[in-house]
Order: sequence, then C-alpha cells, then structure tokens
Amino acid sequence: MSGIIEKKKQVVDEIADKFRASQSSVVVDYRGLDVAQVTELRKQLRDEGIDFKVYKNTMTRRAVEAAELTELNDTLVGPTAIAFGSDDVVAPARIINGFAKQNDALEIKGGVIEGKVATLEQIKELADLPNYDGMVSMLLSVLQAPIRNFAYATKAISEQKEEEQGA
Repeated sequence: MSGIIEKKKQVVDEIADKFRASQSSVVVDYRGLDVAQVTELRKQLRDEGIDFKVYKNTMTRRAVEAAELTELNDTLVGPTAIAFGSDDVVAPARIINGFAKQNDALEIKGGVIEGKVATLEQIKELADLPNYDGMVSMLLSVLQAPIRNFAYATKAISEQKEEEQGA
C-alpha cells in the first residue's frame, strides 16, 4: 500500500515541479477529441518543445497547492490535460488556441503565466502575440524605422537639390 502512495507523491511532485519550471502552462478540456485529433495536437506541441500530459485532477489539485497556485483548482473539473511550456511563454497558448479554433471540442480552461494564475482572457491575449522570433523581428523593424526615414529624407533632399541645379 505504501508503494502506491509513494508513486502518487512522485506524480504530485512531478506536476508541481513542471508548474514551477514552466514559463506558461495551459489547462484544457479535451473531451470530444478523437485519437487522431489528440495525436495531431500532441505532435504540434512536441514540435515546439511543449510537454502535454493528462493527470488525475486529485493529483493535480495537490500539486497546485504545493506550487501555491490554488486559484487553478476551479478549472480542475472533468477531463483535464495540461501543456507545459518551459522555453517560450507564448507557444503553448498560441498552439492550443489555434487548435481550439479548428476543433470546437477542445476548450481552454485557464493556465499559469510566469508563476501566476491567468484567466481565460489572458491566455487568449497571450495566444494572439507572435512567438519570440516574431517579436524580435518587430523590435528590429521599429529600431530600423528612424534610420530608414532619415535615409529617405536625405535622398529626397538630394533629389530636390539636383532638380534645382538642373532647372
């Protein structure tokens, strides 16, 4: 009997460690998805380095209490799966939200963003953000804009002076 309890404690510790180590976690209800759809979702998440697991709600509740995320207990009703993203904050929310738009059966319940419980609205806002590479690209574009505008202005001035000298 103590061996079973020991295994359950290990699972609870594993879940709590994943919540602590992940940049963002998304809790979903996967009821209604068939095997092919779940396999496709798992593949998309795995390609981004996201861990997607189904745990018993009782184990997850204990792990949530250990990780001091007790506000998440309300979402732990019915079939629950959790996507843990340790590298990219945006990736779990983006992939699951995109998949949920294609498959009505997948429902986002809530999640955790950088150690704080997030609402459904916050998860969806996070999902709309570009990934890390997209954000870096946007930043570089913003940084280059003044230089580009300066170059256009100097070119316009030089063309105007050439026209004046030619006339």
